[in-house]
Amino acid sequence: MQAFDIVRSALADFLKEKGLEWPAKAVVEPPKDPKHGDCATNMALLLAKPLKKSPRDVAAELCAFLKDHAQDVERAETAGPGFCNVTFSQAFWRRVVLEAEEKGSAFGESSAGKGRKALVEYVSANPTGPLHVGHGRGAAAGDSLARILRKAGYDVTTEYYINDAGRQMRLLGLAVWYRLRGLAGRPMPEPEEYYRGSYIVDIAKEMLDQDPGLAQLSDAEGQERCYAYAKDQILAGIKQDLADFRVEHQVWFSEKTLVDGGKVDRAFQALKDAGYTYEKDGALWFATSKLGDDKDRVLRKSDGSLTYFASDIAYHHDKYGRGYDWLIDVWGADHHGYVPRMKAAVQAMGRDPASFDVVLIQLVNLLVAGKPVEMSTRAGTFETLADVVKEVGVDAARFMFLSRKTDAAVDFDLEAVKQRTMENPVYYVQYAHARIKAVLRRAADAGVVLPERSSLEGLSGLDTQDDMLLLRKLALFQDMVETAARTLNVHHVSHYLMELAQLLHSYYAKYPILKAETKAIACARLALLRAAAQAVASGLGLMGVSAPEHM
Repeated sequence: MQAFDIVRSALADFLKEKGLEWPAKAVVEPPKDPKHGDCATNMALLLAKPLKKSPRDVAAELCAFLKDHAQDVERAETAGPGFCNVTFSQAFWRRVVLEAEEKGSAFGESSAGKGRKALVEYVSANPTGPLHVGHGRGAAAGDSLARILRKAGYDVTTEYYINDAGRQMRLLGLAVWYRLRGLAGRPMPEPEEYYRGSYIVDIAKEMLDQDPGLAQLSDAEGQERCYAYAKDQILAGIKQDLADFRVEHQVWFSEKTLVDGGKVDRAFQALKDAGYTYEKDGALWFATSKLGDDKDRVLRKSDGSLTYFASDIAYHHDKYGRGYDWLIDVWGADHHGYVPRMKAAVQAMGRDPASFDVVLIQLVNLLVAGKPVEMSTRAGTFETLADVVKEVGVDAARFMFLSRKTDAAVDFDLEAVKQRTMENPVYYVQYAHARIKAVLRRAADAGVVLPERSSLEGLSGLDTQDDMLLLRKLALFQDMVETAARTLNVHHVSHYLMELAQLLHSYYAKYPILKAETKAIACARLALLRAAAQAVASGLGLMGVSAPEHM
């Protein structure tokens, strides 16, 4: 159904006929001015030299070829110095309604990913405290990205990396032990560094309630017991918060299993075999400078402890060992400097660096009526993801988190997103869906019942410029999904939905649906709206946002 694919296929046939390869800079894209058609290509400009003709002569030849070989092309015209503008027939665009009716919730699916195995790892916050709003944005982005990739034909697994080893977890155990001792009347000197949140006190109280004798344990055993209990409790809270936020992780991968299962040693051996490790001053080093880094990096310190980098290398070595072709990590933007280092590690493992991608997530600026919210653990603030979801709901939070490019900060006004007005983006899009469903209900009440499947002939009444604008937008849904998957930019979905909703609200205001000139036109418009509702619902589904039928 995709117009661009039809044009690309015809252009490929033209090149094959001429014995030429597809030029690297050749594009097929929408023209800047919709009046110039549905698709435009610069192919003629790039073929002028190898064909030893003027660009306009090549364009004329190309246009003639497209009219003869591309299905449903109504016009192919030369423009400017050698562009080709292609216009498809109205019947071609009406077929998108039939496609939406046939595919239903599968509308927009494609095989672009060709079943490529991808692992998307996201959130992966240390289980040392509850998730905050920054984690929430990463959770929404990672979950939505997985949905988009699946829609585009990739075989996707989602994963959470549990940082349950190392210094941060020791600090967690120490913090709970310190509070527990104090609550039991056996105070100990305040540690120089520990987690101070009120949730630490709550965990200590729980442990004492269950076993009042815990405070009599040795410091080593007490801290170990506190670490294990606190980790499990906090991780359970994280899992619940994510489930409430409609976020899925199929795999929960423990960092401790890397060491316990010998996976770190196997990763080190792979780097050694490739000639990228050496020993110096009692430490094991990774020669990342050979791969473009500004200096070499320590993997195992002289005291035998591992660096974070070592664990990350072992983890990604394990991911590839599980058979994934494409690793996608969702990280906070403050880790941007870490990306080249991990790319180097991937290359040292003998993998293509292009098989590893990182999506960086910028900050969320919380506001209330335009004023910044102070981020603290005091009661009454909205620091945690659970607080924000409770205040505004899952739909509003997810839509706003996904409304901009992930590498751009988001201003999230807690009051504005609760407003049921057309200025609220999530309400604007959801209302477009609910409005269509209301029209379809009124039509049924009036005795205008649409067939389950329309006919191309029955859609012939869709012939206005506004009809075509809506039809073309619906036809771009699959292109949008594939672009979002290929570029790992989830904001394409929200932008598409906002544009589609704008067209729908304008269409509804301009055209009488149930009072159309004829019943045939009324049915055609209802079928168009029904198809549009499917696109809105599918798009919202990719964002993890509901598509209400009543508002």
